[in-house]
Amino acid sequence: MDALMVLYAFLIFCPLFMLWRWVDGKRNQECYILDYECYKPTDDRKLDTEFCGEIMKRSKNLGLSEYQFLLKAIVSSGIGEETYAPRIMFEGREENPTLADSLSEMDEFFRDSISKLLSRSGISPQDIDVLVVNISMLACMPSLPARIINMYKMRHDIKVYNLTGMGCSASLISINIAQSIFKSYKNVNALVVTSESLSPNWYAGNDRSMILANCLFRSGGCAILLSNKTALKHKAMFKLKCLVRTHHGARDESYDCCYQKEDEQGRMGFYLGKTLPKAATRALVDNLREIAPKILPSRELLRYLIVTNIWKWRHGSAKAGTTPKPVINFKSGVDHFCIHTGGKAVIDGIGVNLDLTQYDLEPARMTLHRFGNTSASSLWYVLAYMVAKKRLKKGDRVLMMSFGAGFKCNSCLWEVLRDLGDAANVWNHCIDSYPPTTLANPFMEKYGWINDEDPATFVKEDHI
Repeated sequence: MDALMVLYAFLIFCPLFMLWRWVDGKRNQECYILDYECYKPTDDRKLDTEFCGEIMKRSKNLGLSEYQFLLKAIVSSGIGEETYAPRIMFEGREENPTLADSLSEMDEFFRDSISKLLSRSGISPQDIDVLVVNISMLACMPSLPARIINMYKMRHDIKVYNLTGMGCSASLISINIAQSIFKSYKNVNALVVTSESLSPNWYAGNDRSMILANCLFRSGGCAILLSNKTALKHKAMFKLKCLVRTHHGARDESYDCCYQKEDEQGRMGFYLGKTLPKAATRALVDNLREIAPKILPSRELLRYLIVTNIWKWRHGSAKAGTTPKPVINFKSGVDHFCIHTGGKAVIDGIGVNLDLTQYDLEPARMTLHRFGNTSASSLWYVLAYMVAKKRLKKGDRVLMMSFGAGFKCNSCLWEVLRDLGDAANVWNHCIDSYPPTTLANPFMEKYGWINDEDPATFVKEDHI
């Protein structure tokens, strides 16, 4: 009789124990953002219209046609007058950078943002279990993560990941690394550090596909504190719902559209090809096709399937482009859209593809105007704008989308875990002035005379 009782108890409690183990395991695999800190360089590093003009004029290899091209590019870029550049630009040494310049630029960011983040969150450097750093275009020895560990005297057993060459989509790759670690280990704190080093990457030549990068990229960065500790859930700002990565590196057209190279004179720069918009669109479509079933309600997926089949039945033989195809409604499962500030064309293109309103695109456009394209960290400035504008409420869902060389498109969905209206961030000092009445910058007003110059009589020295 006792043996039967033991057997019955085993048969009852063993499945319950296994179920509890499974639920507990899932509960400790969540990925929470406890806090994040975007970097705001000092005001003496601001790039106003007049100083940008001085930088262009002192570039020895530019002629009238390049000036006219740059004027058109920056006027239509969506970038304003309060973005930031590395100190080397203000010292007139952009064409002759040193390793010390690059490391100094990174140290200034590390000391400011990581210190503020850890202080505000109450987390000690000794409490960090995982460190993930993504700086695409700077590799040094010792590594940048080792530099942070030394700076903050972190533990000897900290797990370190150093990403280079991953482009503007690298911060979501870093989040994915932390998410993967959280699935295997309980009670882990992770620090993700995302930025770009501009000091060694100024292009001094006259190839139009490469000087364009000089106009778009600006200084910035972000430090993000993540955890899977359930005891900290009540302090968390966001919870990661899903993350999808798409890589088209196997396609030559996608691989070749965006990369670092030397021009014909041997000058190093960042090449942005004419096929970039096509590659970005293709990667975006494939990425959205995969993430849509994970984040949208079944009723929207069913509706889209039905209307798409009806459209094919009615217009299957029609010429491409004569009738618009049905568009899936991402707003049925997403409340806010956090878009990479790769440029005005990138933001506008995503807006058209997802049928977004001006309200939806405002955070990305204002971030591009105020901070420029800060590479992989740009998403977090866009998110901070939403927080500063008190848009995010508990239960809201935020879709992040980023692009990067390779060619890659990465996206993820966050759930807001608490109201964030009073959270301090990089926008607090100027949020009341955004959005401005106009995003037009004064470059055309100040330098529009360049378009009226005659190439046959133009002498550069006369205008310096």
